[in-house]
Amino acid sequence: MAFTFLTAEWRNLIFANYAIDPEVLKPLVPYGTELDAYNGICYGSLVGFYFQRVRLFGAVAVPFHQEFEEFNLRFYVRRKHQTGWQRGVVFVKEIVPKLAISLMANTLYGEPYATYPMKHEWRTDTDQQYIRYDWKVNGAWNHIQVRADQTGHALVPDSEEAFITEHYWGYTNRSSSGTKAGRTSEYEVVHPAWSIVPVTDYSIHCDVATLYGKRFTPFFEEPPRSIFLADGSAVAIRSGETINR
Repeated sequence: MAFTFLTAEWRNLIFANYAIDPEVLKPLVPYGTELDAYNGICYGSLVGFYFQRVRLFGAVAVPFHQEFEEFNLRFYVRRKHQTGWQRGVVFVKEIVPKLAISLMANTLYGEPYATYPMKHEWRTDTDQQYIRYDWKVNGAWNHIQVRADQTGHALVPDSEEAFITEHYWGYTNRSSSGTKAGRTSEYEVVHPAWSIVPVTDYSIHCDVATLYGKRFTPFFEEPPRSIFLADGSAVAIRSGETINR
């Protein structure tokens, strides 16, 4: 039976979206899923956002771990289910500033978390807002930042923004290294549709080779195909199935 193992709020999510060669992503696709595409493009997204009001099992607040930044690279998959296609995400790496979060996620859930120094800045002008997330890699600060409108618009069905934000499942490869056995953990991310805020200016500096490997570097040397800000909401992370070969 499914249970909620984490609740939180995700706020001010920056999505920078790039076309990635499917052959680069295929080795990372968890068993039981397949790559998902929008208009024939397999996307990888650099995502920066802020966790607030984190609770384990919906009630337990861990001291000093209720608010923190996250930055990740994710791509998109789908799984054929008896009720239809379930659209989900796979994380290449997730960065947070809290070592305990990384240890728990890596050990209990097999999620590819890493711990780096992080900071953020949110600033509001008369008619615009400025959102920035920084993380420190090999002694140098990286960042993703946007200048965006003050207010957003409702998510447009079947749009690229809907494709990027409405993958409500997560899939994690749990197969042991060097084995042919397939094993995947599934979880559900429950949240309402987010408002999309148009971006008027942006800046991205990310040490892709160090964080994700040189095979990813060429795809991030060009500007993103799209970038937008989502306002965010309360979220609940619920357990799903374990998929075995």
